[in-house]
Amino acid sequence: MAKIGFIGTGIMGSPMASNLQKAGHSLFLSTHHGAAPADLIAAGAIALASPREVAQEAEFIIVMVPDTPQVEDVLFREDGIAAGLSPNKVVIDMSSISPTATKAFAEKINAKGAQYLDAPVSGGEVGAKAGTLSIMVGGDEKTFARALPLLQSMGKNITLVGGNGDGQTAKVANQIIVALNIQAVAEALVFAAKNGADPAKVREALMGGFASSKILEVHGERMIKGTFDPGFRISLHQKDLNLALAGARELGINLPNTANAQQVFSTCAAIGGSNWDHSALIKGLEHMANFSIRDK
Repeated sequence: MAKIGFIGTGIMGSPMASNLQKAGHSLFLSTHHGAAPADLIAAGAIALASPREVAQEAEFIIVMVPDTPQVEDVLFREDGIAAGLSPNKVVIDMSSISPTATKAFAEKINAKGAQYLDAPVSGGEVGAKAGTLSIMVGGDEKTFARALPLLQSMGKNITLVGGNGDGQTAKVANQIIVALNIQAVAEALVFAAKNGADPAKVREALMGGFASSKILEVHGERMIKGTFDPGFRISLHQKDLNLALAGARELGINLPNTANAQQVFSTCAAIGGSNWDHSALIKGLEHMANFSIRDK
């Protein structure tokens, strides 16, 4: 069993870390941004004062924080992970961040004789708890093979996409698809309800046809019931679409539907919904239509 440092025990990170414990691995946690979760400590995790101390103790160091600046901070701050690395240790960034920045981070870590994998995930809080996340990995094959047993404790669909940065590129592509599917389901339900049909019955009918999807199944039900407690916050999806749109500018391509979905998310944020679940994109459409599918 491996000694694993885990930094970033929030909505996603905490159940991911718990699944590593259940698989028999030892955990080291950093308290530099607050107390470690009590349940992980009760199950045997050891709390240390800084990411540097975590890196000194662990063979693998997993990072699961919100955005690019937080990854850079936890890696390269004075008492960060990089300061505690020695050759052949493996840093696995499972956050969803900039592919361009990822390549730069990997170069710095690899220069220390350690190895770097970018391994962002898809599947939300449900997948994190169930250990069924899809994991998109960028890095070399040898390091991927070393890390695979750990990744298998947290996910089911695990793919080595290519070199460093390619895992993050795949995650950005994933978030484009998810956002556009959420918008498609939301627009369909608003259209149906405004036209007098029962949106729940419309969803039921569509689930049996070619329009069926996981988004229609899970988020369609959330939209109909109005249950928007976050599994994945709108603000985080906005961050991911910003990565897509910034990357598109760098590549000289146009992503018009991604830009449109981002505008609807921005409408949600403007009416106080930054921390709603991303299925609440429908509330942006409802706001613009001055109509709710949940009105009786």
